[in-house]
Amino acid sequence: MTLLFILNDAPYGSEKLYNALRLAMKSQLEHSEAGVRVFLMADAVTAAIPAQTTPQGYYNIERMLKSVLGNHGQIKICGTCLEARGIDKLRLIDGAEISTMSQLAQWVVDSDKVLTF
Repeated sequence: MTLLFILNDAPYGSEKLYNALRLAMKSQLEHSEAGVRVFLMADAVTAAIPAQTTPQGYYNIERMLKSVLGNHGQIKICGTCLEARGIDKLRLIDGAEISTMSQLAQWVVDSDKVLTF
C-alpha cells in the first residue's frame, strides 16, 4: 500500500503539517510495508528549508521530515511554489527533491490513499 500526504500549510503557525507528519511517521512505524510519500506545496514548501530554529519544547518539522526520509519515505517539493516564494535557490533538506505538478499527478494515480492537509 502507498500513502500520499499532500501538505499545503506553513510549518509553523498551525499544527496541520505537524499532525500530517505525525501520522506519516506512525504509519511507517506501525505499517512498515506501506510506502509513504509526502508532497510539499504552497506554504508547506518552507518546511524543507534546513536549520530553522524552533523554541525549546516545540516540535521541529525538519527532524520529522528527516524521520520520514530515514524510514524509506519520499519527499518532493513543488518547484513552482518555491519560485513563487523566492526561495527556489535556497538549500533544502538532504533527501528532499524539487518536483512538478506532473509528478504529483502521477503520485496521486499511483497511490492507494491520498491525504491532504
